[in-house]
Amino acid sequence: MQQHPPVSPPPGQGHAEALCRDCGQAQGAARRCVPCGSARMVSHAELHSLSIAHIDCDAFYASVEKRDRPELADQPVIVGGGHRGVVSACCYIARLYGVRSAMPMFKAQQLCPGAVVIKPDMRKYATVGRQIRALMEAVTPLVEPISIDEAFLDLTGTELLHGGSPARTLVRLVRRIETEIGVTASIGLSHNKFLAKVASDLDKPRGFAIIGRAETLPFLAPRPVGMIWGVGKALRARLEADGLRTIGQLREVEMKVLAQRYGAMGMRLYHFSRGQDDRRVSPHSPTKSVSAETTFNSDLSALVDLERELWPLAETVSRRMKAGGHAGLTVTLKLKTPDFKLITRNQRLSSPTQLADRIFRTGRDLLRAECDGRRFRLLGIGCHDLVDPRDADPPDLADPAQQQRARVERAIDAVRAKLGGQAIAKGRGLLAAGGKPGRDPVER
Repeated sequence: MQQHPPVSPPPGQGHAEALCRDCGQAQGAARRCVPCGSARMVSHAELHSLSIAHIDCDAFYASVEKRDRPELADQPVIVGGGHRGVVSACCYIARLYGVRSAMPMFKAQQLCPGAVVIKPDMRKYATVGRQIRALMEAVTPLVEPISIDEAFLDLTGTELLHGGSPARTLVRLVRRIETEIGVTASIGLSHNKFLAKVASDLDKPRGFAIIGRAETLPFLAPRPVGMIWGVGKALRARLEADGLRTIGQLREVEMKVLAQRYGAMGMRLYHFSRGQDDRRVSPHSPTKSVSAETTFNSDLSALVDLERELWPLAETVSRRMKAGGHAGLTVTLKLKTPDFKLITRNQRLSSPTQLADRIFRTGRDLLRAECDGRRFRLLGIGCHDLVDPRDADPPDLADPAQQQRARVERAIDAVRAKLGGQAIAKGRGLLAAGGKPGRDPVER
């Protein structure tokens, strides 16, 4: 686990109050809680005046698996696909061996050969995530999820409702998550979303870190530019090539120069390097994309084989879009080569779609352009630029058969809704499941 220096109260800010992370009792500066005797104390001069939080569950998938299988408590656990897949999550014991999320499974198993490998159960994790979300929403309606196991919370003005400061309410909340759900979580508390998210990663697992207003600039100055939200591997390399390795160095560059050099991201770099973030915690942040992908047991290169894998992914994306009330204007194809080079191709549609058939056909056209003999280990398809579905899939004079295919698909959806997801399948779906090649019954 990466270690960061603790965030300490800034000098000259008066008396630093303390809060017990186990029982939630506030008290004067103390190294150990008087009521319960716990040594897990958090102390900060701005402890009770900050109200923007980021809560992040600790090694969520692995924690859920350990909860359900107590015999794994002291063993390294990796949640991920087969030998050719990637690590979806790993417990902190596995991290001691160098295992990390998104690492190829073969490498993770080389680093930690004794690890227990568990196939992801996304349905179970989603259920647990909803239970945690309900506990969050019980303390404030301003909960903005950013993944299945983490969210921003704005607790401004909740002191009277909960009989204590936001900090005390957060301690009680993560204690409920731990005792009622069975997984642990870490808290980041600050005066805006960017800093709250940074703080939540400073003291994992079961952490509570605070970044106050007074210490924001000195805290950020020595940190690497990669700590800024949105700075990935490629942008970090570009910044470092420009001599900008720390946030403090970034702060010395004028806004105009950053904007010219890095476009819209340059504006974010300017403000975040100064600890400025005026985004509100919004419980209704729109879904930006819907996608699905699969990693093959062995590399594929033939178009017919890749098409066979593409169809069930298109059906999955379509099902999720329909369930979420979305339609997509852009279809994105994702491919990954055996050396992990990522290839993405996009096609903007003439009208938004929810239909698996249109998603598949568009993805197939993009796929054909890439099938030049190269082998691929991963295939994905997704829809972006999501809009209201009321305008989706209008009649297309250039493709009169589209409406017939749409009617067939909606009829299949109706049967599945009544009898279950496996009740009926298109010929293309049967082929994807391993049947013999044949003509799709609605192909024209």
